[in-house]
Amino acid sequence: VHSHRAIREDDAVATIGELFHVTWWRAHTYARGARPADALTFDPKALLGPGPHWAFPYPIDEVVKIPIGQLQTVRSTVGWYLTTPAMEAAGNEPPPQPALNPSRDGYALTADGNIIHVRGNMLYRITEPGIRYVFDFLSASNIAQNIFNNSLLYAAANYRVDDILTRDVAGFRDTVRSRVEQLAEEQKLGITVDQINVQAIPPRQVAANFAAVLEAEVRRSTALNDARKYENKTTSEAKAQAAARVNAGETERNLQVKFVAAEARRFNDVLPSYRRNPDLFVRQRQTEALQRILTNAQDRIILLDRSDGKRREVRLQLNREPLKPKTTEALKTEEHH
Repeated sequence: VHSHRAIREDDAVATIGELFHVTWWRAHTYARGARPADALTFDPKALLGPGPHWAFPYPIDEVVKIPIGQLQTVRSTVGWYLTTPAMEAAGNEPPPQPALNPSRDGYALTADGNIIHVRGNMLYRITEPGIRYVFDFLSASNIAQNIFNNSLLYAAANYRVDDILTRDVAGFRDTVRSRVEQLAEEQKLGITVDQINVQAIPPRQVAANFAAVLEAEVRRSTALNDARKYENKTTSEAKAQAAARVNAGETERNLQVKFVAAEARRFNDVLPSYRRNPDLFVRQRQTEALQRILTNAQDRIILLDRSDGKRREVRLQLNREPLKPKTTEALKTEEHH
């Protein structure tokens, strides 16, 4: 470094090459926006030779590469408590204070007057040709950051705390996205939102109370679901039983209608015979009935009406059944006793 001899061209090219590699590594590792391509290499032939060289003044001769198509990321913690990614990864987050300190911790107000913590990541792409994004703003990524911050607070102010945390998480995220797209269009930022991830939690000071409410909501939902299942089951069974009874009643009705119709036809068929000789008709019916009744009877006694019209007197002599003679073995058994 302190030598007075002239620097050789090979040494100068090697030094510039090393400087290129160090600069490329730092830009590739720590750059927030566009990063150099992995295939980018140092080309000694691109170096200008010794002597004066003519060039346009800045920024006419400057080449600005617009990373169209590459995903850009902004992170919003405007509504989050004080912490860092390193502290979260190590599990060493600062404990919550007895009360929320607005000068220290970020927060968002909900539509029903509650306080929550909310943060998120937004992935977006620069819309072609990207001229406004690069040249019309001093820092377009900061504008995107502010738009995302505004959208988180705006969406929180239009949603109830239960909807944000549990009931309508997707709707809350969609509202954030709609607000981002609206503001980006109004300011003609020239970006296209690719994805938005949002995380919302209750204040850590009252997290146990929110957890108790959530548990109660879960139990309530479970009880309602069980009641609806029982309702559906009972209703289905009642409808099935009602349908079965209606069908049975319809079947019985049809049978009764057919039976009555058959009896009516039979009555109409025998009515002329009854009118010609009622007494004969009655005796024929009695005879038919007695034949059915006495089919399996062992003894049949038929009492005819007396010619004088008086009642007949029937006397039956009932005796005990004759005793069976005792056997020899039975007699011997009685003698032993």
